[in-house]
Amino acid sequence: MPSLSRRALLRTVAAGGAAACAPGLLTACSTAPDNGDVSNAGRKLAPWPAHVTAAGPKPDLAPTSAGVQAGYLTYPADLTTSVKRTPGDGSTVRVMSVTFGTPPKSASRNRYWQAVEKALGVKIEFTVIPQADYQKKMATVMAGDPDSLPDILNVFSGFALPREAQFVQRRAEDLTPYLSGAAVRDYPNLAGIPTEAWRDMGRIGGRIYGIPLERPLPGSTLWLNQGMFTDAGMTDGWTSEDFAAVAAKATHGRTYALGAAAGSLFGNAVHAAAHNAPNTWAVDTKGDFHPSLTDERYKAAVAYQAALRKSGDYHPDATSISSADLGTLFLNGTVGSLQDGFGAYQSRYPDSKGLLTPAPALPYSVGGTPGGIVAARRSFGYTILKTAKKERIEMLLRVLDHLAAPFGTKEWELSHYGLEGVHFTRGTDGSPEPTRLGEVENVTNLPFRYLAEGPQVLFVPGMPDAVRALHDWQTKVVPVAVRNAAYGLKSATETAQGTTLKALMDDAITAVVAGRASMSDYDTAVARWRARGGDRMAEEYAREYAANS
Repeated sequence: MPSLSRRALLRTVAAGGAAACAPGLLTACSTAPDNGDVSNAGRKLAPWPAHVTAAGPKPDLAPTSAGVQAGYLTYPADLTTSVKRTPGDGSTVRVMSVTFGTPPKSASRNRYWQAVEKALGVKIEFTVIPQADYQKKMATVMAGDPDSLPDILNVFSGFALPREAQFVQRRAEDLTPYLSGAAVRDYPNLAGIPTEAWRDMGRIGGRIYGIPLERPLPGSTLWLNQGMFTDAGMTDGWTSEDFAAVAAKATHGRTYALGAAAGSLFGNAVHAAAHNAPNTWAVDTKGDFHPSLTDERYKAAVAYQAALRKSGDYHPDATSISSADLGTLFLNGTVGSLQDGFGAYQSRYPDSKGLLTPAPALPYSVGGTPGGIVAARRSFGYTILKTAKKERIEMLLRVLDHLAAPFGTKEWELSHYGLEGVHFTRGTDGSPEPTRLGEVENVTNLPFRYLAEGPQVLFVPGMPDAVRALHDWQTKVVPVAVRNAAYGLKSATETAQGTTLKALMDDAITAVVAGRASMSDYDTAVARWRARGGDRMAEEYAREYAANS
């Protein structure tokens, strides 16, 4: 497979870091040439924002530098204030974001919306885009009149938007002068965003154009009905043979051990990680990039899943069930597991209360080799700003700094729970408990959290045992997390053809696991994937990797 050596590339890549432009010199140095080149190869690289841990309450369970999150068994009794003054200037700010909730009530009838507006000191015109419509809507926005672009726009990482980086470089404000290096200290909460999130967001043309939405290191996770799997013989240190035996025992009648939703490839990411296959892309010591698709361990994971499906352990409608319907089947005991992001624990535990005990699965070993877990992109997406005058950009950054307040602050509580006595009351342990109004007017339906948010912590209101279990699980699995080597890197082929190429292989993998195709058909699809752009992506990622090393 064609690949480029890092050593050879380094001889042609400009060395040295970039000095950030001063805000007063924006006209001279903030706008990149509109030539479509968004790579970082050969460019001076803007230093990442200088991270300063935001002040907050001491956690009950300590975080680690490797990526285990801080855990809080109870809600902080004394909230601090992280923003000393109202950030806005009274103007109207148009924002747009993906949403996973239901359409919010209008601002005139929404006390949560009004309360956040008051705290921010601006009038918010909020356009929310359901996940199912996001890709189509963004295509319209990206092709539209630059003047119609929202002031603040969430770029969701759940889709590969064609020429996304080129759009950002051309239409969004270059935030390097405001956020790179020590400049970020003017926005203390943004400075509290971990460096890993900025890294996985990535630069464009060597510059910083966005603010990442930080997420924990564990990614796609197999969530189990713990009682069902324990009764079927699940133990720590299980093997792939043990997993298959447990799944078979837990499957009977109209109960299935394994659930999957349309588009999840039968939970392929979790099984590939357990087989220690690369997480989409791996890089070797020479700087050459290799796709998971050609790795024998990945192929073994697909074959393993096909065997599980042939044994009847998957729900028979695994290729057509929606994620929402699968969640219902999990709660009513029809399926004993499902794949979801790790962050789903925030709703998985409360929703399961009184029905079952959810638990993230430990990876099984394969052939005597301990399995891994999926390492997530540490940036769930990022926020960009429409180009504007310096004073306007600084005001918008202050607004985002307010929304990025850390856990344990009054600002965090407002954006996540609303007004006390209106949207929530406090439980016996001090944890916020949503009122009936809070179940409608909230950060899910009006997703301010997808514009900016502070570092994620482990906390489940009123459920300290869940926090202990999650922290213990992270302590065990974070050391074996398998990272995608391409996170934060740019590939012109991926931005132009990534969606089409992914669909090609998703269809092939689904067909093999479902029993409609063979592994030889899989190999044919991989050859087609390589010829249509996979090999070019490997070369482009190698150049980017060299430039960022």
